[in-house]
Amino acid sequence: MAKCEVCGNDYYLSFDVVAAGVTHTFDSFECAIHKLAPTCAHCGCRIIGHGIEANGTFYCCAHCAHQEGATKVRDNEAHAASD
Repeated sequence: MAKCEVCGNDYYLSFDVVAAGVTHTFDSFECAIHKLAPTCAHCGCRIIGHGIEANGTFYCCAHCAHQEGATKVRDNEAHAASD
């Protein structure tokens, strides 16, 4: 068994995620998201899906990117264009 680095639960179904060469141990996807998912530069929520990147900054959606001045992004594009 291994202990989750977020909540401390010692769980027999824990799993490891390697991100940027560092191994992290979690007991749930919820804890992995809490620790590893980027946050939206506008609203602060965790970006779990594709999100939007504009001008080198990550947002959860085009609405938040627009609120920060990006104009050439849309939520339904696979890869958003930078402004």
